[in-house]
Amino acid sequence: MLDYKLKIGLCPIRRWLKEPPKRIGIFQSDYAVENKKICVDYIKKNYTDENTEFVDIDFLNEEGVLCLEKDCKTVADYFKKEGINALFVINCNFGMENCAGLVARELNVPTLLWGPRDRNFKDDIRYTDTQCGLFAVSKQLSRNNVKFSYIENCDIESPIFDKGIKDFFSVSCMVKNFKNMHILQVGSRIKPFKSIMYNELELAEKFGIDISIFNLGEAVNDLKQIWETKQPELEEDLKKLKETFDVGTLTDEYCKKMLAIVYYYENLAKENDCNIISSECWTGINLAWGANPCLAMCLLADRDIYVTCEWDIHMTITNVLLLSASRGKCKPIQGEFTCRNPWNDNSELLWHCGPFPLCYKDPSCKPFLYNTKPSFKINDGEYTIARFQADHGKYYLLGGNFQTCEGPKTFGTYMWAQFKDLPKLERKLIEGPYIHHMSEVPGNFVGILKEFCKYTDVTFDPLED
Repeated sequence: MLDYKLKIGLCPIRRWLKEPPKRIGIFQSDYAVENKKICVDYIKKNYTDENTEFVDIDFLNEEGVLCLEKDCKTVADYFKKEGINALFVINCNFGMENCAGLVARELNVPTLLWGPRDRNFKDDIRYTDTQCGLFAVSKQLSRNNVKFSYIENCDIESPIFDKGIKDFFSVSCMVKNFKNMHILQVGSRIKPFKSIMYNELELAEKFGIDISIFNLGEAVNDLKQIWETKQPELEEDLKKLKETFDVGTLTDEYCKKMLAIVYYYENLAKENDCNIISSECWTGINLAWGANPCLAMCLLADRDIYVTCEWDIHMTITNVLLLSASRGKCKPIQGEFTCRNPWNDNSELLWHCGPFPLCYKDPSCKPFLYNTKPSFKINDGEYTIARFQADHGKYYLLGGNFQTCEGPKTFGTYMWAQFKDLPKLERKLIEGPYIHHMSEVPGNFVGILKEFCKYTDVTFDPLED
């Protein structure tokens, strides 16, 4: 299953100079320790939740601050034992750049660098020079080949800090799930869909992405068993379906066969400890089982089980990245570039034949089943759009955002997207490595997608320059 929980190692550091019994004036330890206490307490109080846990280094010494190179391995080993997913280096005064570099290099996890704004000016003396030290620490991180994120030197109660630390949590969650991704694949690639080809071996070797394949013969056997054993449940599901959707002229038997696919995907995900599935959809399953799976994809998204249609592995990976960027708070939408808006030269129909999450339905419209496929307009608002794509051994993440706009009513699940320069974007998609399949989530996560690429061998590509 995708895991949105994070354990963050808090590593406060300070400058140490050998002037016993205690240095007086600039870099005086008292002020650094005061900074440490304020920062660590504030972070734990304001950012600990059901998905976020912090590990400090209070065990190390009376200060709970790293300042000696001899302690670097002790700190790194402790964080490893605790199983942290990311490291937060807090510069409490000028800091010890080599300590930061050694610990971060040893851990090899996403690393955040920040220090509180210098506020201690007394008796014509500066006591911290935190910002000055950040420049030094950053260079040592780079020289140790540590990829790191940075929050500009600011007060801890600043909105800049709040956004920066939350964005870092999202990036860390993306890295965690990307490196531990397990995809279930149902069926083989649809014959004419050459555009969705992918390299399974390369994904495994390059990123550690694991793909488990299930053939349609197994699927049909499981569906038959569900049909035989779950008739009471399917009857109840049918009642709920008719309360929610206008099913038109579809027979009860056909509707129940579609609902049986919900149980199949749900069982498959639970039995394989995975909630992301890439499925062949509109040929094999329909022929073998006699019903389309699009409704199941729509309904399961509201249960946090996600099925990517048309067996598009790259779109499935994109869905995982967007889920992780939102830490599971937003559900991925599979809206593909389909046609230009006849009323608006910079608007595009983002559409697919039914898999959008029902919870995102525009409340003003009644969903219906058109040719067995869920059909409704999605909520208006701001969305992030993305596409993970391979091209000649290189991997890219296309990312951008848009606002919805007015457009003609149509069948299927859809929205109309407003772009800055659609003809230019169209040419980019035609000439670049991407296909028309895209993934979207509500909100703006573009900066987070870009920062994620820093930690992986993936090139970020802005949707619109």
